[in-house]
Amino acid sequence: MTKNTLFALLTVLAVILAVAACVAPPPMTGDTGATSAATQPASVDAQPAETTPAATQTGERMGMGRGGMMAMHHAPIPAEYASLQNPTPVDADSLARGAALYETNCVTCHGNTGMGDGPTGASLDPLPAPIAHTSQMLSDGYLFWRITEGGAEFGTAMPVWGGALEPEARWDLINYVRNIATVSTRGGGRGPGPMAGESENRGEMLAAAVAQGAITAEDAALFEQVHAVLDEHYMQVGSEMQGMGSGGMMTMQRAMTGQAVRDGYITQADSDRFTEIHDTLIKAGLMQ
Repeated sequence: MTKNTLFALLTVLAVILAVAACVAPPPMTGDTGATSAATQPASVDAQPAETTPAATQTGERMGMGRGGMMAMHHAPIPAEYASLQNPTPVDADSLARGAALYETNCVTCHGNTGMGDGPTGASLDPLPAPIAHTSQMLSDGYLFWRITEGGAEFGTAMPVWGGALEPEARWDLINYVRNIATVSTRGGGRGPGPMAGESENRGEMLAAAVAQGAITAEDAALFEQVHAVLDEHYMQVGSEMQGMGSGGMMTMQRAMTGQAVRDGYITQADSDRFTEIHDTLIKAGLMQ
């Protein structure tokens, strides 16, 4: 073997090793939770959404597999839904019909209080959205679209209800989930306590921020969902923030969101936007 040949082989080997060092290891597959069939109600023949490979292979939570919550809530609404407005008045009859539909078809995933903590929802990956709050931030057209066509586009197990529920029933359901915090007296879900009260106050604050134009409805929905992740998985850390000064709380919150990114519950883009929204709310005097 000549010196030139040996040099060439060593050069090729060095290139191969360098390329190998730059390639990240494949993501670990986590539990993907129940399949979308678990969300099927016994009384209604809804078509389940299929979980996308990206979501199931990475084991990511809260719909992170296809661009995260940012993609979900900033996705353009299809033209046939964009201008829709709920034609059904929010009266006792509509709320009663919506409550019955919710109890039959939704409570097992989204929970009694609409916080995404139903018995089946706990095993899903991604977790169901906390619709008791997010539904108040999003437009009629957006909600009707998501109920009608399900969550396959975003890698969630939300079933397709368009062929199972009449339009009038879907509007009744929207009326109910938007009022679930005040009309539901069944208990359950997260239950009473400081976190429940804090969550309700946060929903009111976000609604006020949207009304004032400080943030968009999409921002409010994102903020609520990221906060739900922090409450769910880092509640003990959050309890240690009580009584801290604003600087200490900000540092702790950034640590929590950073950990959530590393754990795969949210994306870095979601974390960054959450912090920006948080800062905006403080500057607007809506949050201390």
